[in-house]
Amino acid sequence: MTSFAHDFPFDPAYGRTLDDLLRIPAPAAPDDFDAFWRARYEKAREVATEPELGALEEVRDGVRIHGVTFTSVGGIRLGGWVALPAEGAAEYGFVIGHGYGGRQEPGPDVPLPLPGAAAILPCVRGMGARGLHPGIPDVANAHVLHGIQSRGTYVIGDCVADLWCAASALHELVPELAPGVGAPPLGYLGESFGGGLGALALPWDDRFGAAQLTVPTFGNHPLRLTLPCAGSGEAVRGHHREHPEVTEVLRYFDAATAATRLELPTLVAAALFDPSVPPPGQFAVHNALAGERELQVLSAGHFAYEGLAAQTAELRTARRRFFGARPGR
Repeated sequence: MTSFAHDFPFDPAYGRTLDDLLRIPAPAAPDDFDAFWRARYEKAREVATEPELGALEEVRDGVRIHGVTFTSVGGIRLGGWVALPAEGAAEYGFVIGHGYGGRQEPGPDVPLPLPGAAAILPCVRGMGARGLHPGIPDVANAHVLHGIQSRGTYVIGDCVADLWCAASALHELVPELAPGVGAPPLGYLGESFGGGLGALALPWDDRFGAAQLTVPTFGNHPLRLTLPCAGSGEAVRGHHREHPEVTEVLRYFDAATAATRLELPTLVAAALFDPSVPPPGQFAVHNALAGERELQVLSAGHFAYEGLAAQTAELRTARRRFFGARPGR
């Protein structure tokens, strides 16, 4: 077990060793789990995303960064950023999810994993400077409960659809990446909230060929409901105490359950100590993956510690190697 000095009223390692974490399973799926998600995916693919590329905002790390807006399910207009190669046509494409709290700028997700790549960095509905929408909370602890009374209204499902629509928008903006023109499938990067959304989104979308999920959330909800934390999961735990029937909704939004359907090569970076996203849920996602998988063990997530910069650099190197080994994916 990894332990750090902290002032949390619980153990962010949850008493688990690495061997313990590697044995945590995924919950069984509802009978109509696949049908539910395939129907949502088909609906998202019908959306005319009508992306609009904004003015050039920045040039760095081999890319030109523009603002972007696009339409997602429900007619909601979302924003974010698009990174395009500073020179030449794009050879690779990425969709990059964000953590719970959104993104105010492209930040550390640029530079991209491969030279010659383009990427869309969307703000999902309710989150970040360019994802705000009336009626959807922009604070994680409220956002994670929005619409949770039913599987059809839960905001997490629409956030997954926002990623699918972002992929459609990228293909329209960068036609040399579109399916059928010889470009490799898209890659996906997601951390924390974005990691959990990625696990839910990717099994149904054949436009993607590989993924990296870093400290992914939403893994093994039945177990998560027993684990105190400092992240959005605590709001779900509180809601569950008053509304135990929510467990039936959460079954459809379990990242570990979805991972049992995820056959793409996937690199998971999971932490041994994490006060915001309990490690047992992170490892449940990794353990459940149905396809080729690679694990990068982090000492901690959502926590500043000595050695963080070195481990971040190691993960960046692993990411370049992982995606670079799959140019044709």
